[in-house]
Amino acid sequence: MREQANAGIAAAKRLLAPSNRSGVPPFMVMDVMAAAARLEEGGARVIHMEVGQPAAPAPSAAIAAAEAALKARRIGYTEALGIPSLRARISKHYAESYGAEADPARIVITTGSSGGFILAFLALFEPGDRVAVAEPGYPPYRHILTALGCEPVPVPISAETRWTLTVDGVLAAHRNKKLAGVLVASPANPTGTMLDAEHLGALERACGDAGIKFISDEIYHGLDYAFPAETAAKISGDAVIVNSFSKYFCMTGWRIGWLVAPEALVRPIERLQQNLAISVPTLSQIAAEAAFDGRAEMDAVKRGYEENRKILIEGLPKAGLDKFLPADGAFYLYADVSRFTGDSFAFAKQMLEETHVAATPGIDFDPVRGKHFIRFCYAGANAEMLEAVERIARWLK
Repeated sequence: MREQANAGIAAAKRLLAPSNRSGVPPFMVMDVMAAAARLEEGGARVIHMEVGQPAAPAPSAAIAAAEAALKARRIGYTEALGIPSLRARISKHYAESYGAEADPARIVITTGSSGGFILAFLALFEPGDRVAVAEPGYPPYRHILTALGCEPVPVPISAETRWTLTVDGVLAAHRNKKLAGVLVASPANPTGTMLDAEHLGALERACGDAGIKFISDEIYHGLDYAFPAETAAKISGDAVIVNSFSKYFCMTGWRIGWLVAPEALVRPIERLQQNLAISVPTLSQIAAEAAFDGRAEMDAVKRGYEENRKILIEGLPKAGLDKFLPADGAFYLYADVSRFTGDSFAFAKQMLEETHVAATPGIDFDPVRGKHFIRFCYAGANAEMLEAVERIARWLK
């Protein structure tokens, strides 16, 4: 009897074994966030510089629109591609902000940029396809591609390339073994570096000539300090552009973003959306359309980020962290901590425990060289950034 029970347990374990595709690494920043929350439960006051989340709320106009929609009571499904008026408003945004054409028919509303990446990867690539990504780079690029059966191809970037992907680097990876696609981010996470119009255009054209599909992550557009961000939509209609209301519009928890897709991909993406999500949350779509009326409010928030950027750039060197990447845009500073450690995970853990400042170890973004780096997010309040610098300076001296 006991043998039968043991056999049954063993069989159940086999049936419930997770798939290989689910074995992606964790997104470490979320683990840091959880560790910080445990300290806060014990009464600690943690300064959060780990997760890329604005401290400011969504635009007032967006909140008011959502409240009005709730009072109307009915929140139903929308078209799979999104509410037509929101798609038209995004199209208008490209004309107003970039002088670029983005037909509303090519715009797809998504559940944040994460949903956009899943739809884009499924529509563009087959299992086994190789897709180039910058290293260091945003971890879920690699993890989503892996879960979908594709092969992420890390292309190392460095000071020699000004911490951006280059034509030579991408084509070298392609010559080594054929690439199906490349994903470019500007402003980038975790580095904050940007591609100027000439560099972005050269990359997009070179990839087109080589038959490499081009995805442009533009979720930090609007948060540019060194020079204005350029959109791939202005260069070619063949690129897939991913954007989001999470960063500039401070709408992380609303989970709303969009794609600008080549015409030939719109119907395939629509079919995928119909089956995977039916539609994006209606309340978030209503709020997102109204968010464009809050640009002045959001530009004031951006000015706060610029002040935070200045606080870190001037304050961290006094604390001993005097080597970091150009912070062109977004709200990140990627700092070299090799003077103090060869293990950024242990460094971040100890810093959190002893200073109650939460930051993300570089190994989340670069499994090899990231052991020498820490990413600080400066999307919080000015006073918190000043206090964080003071805490870190006391700790390191």
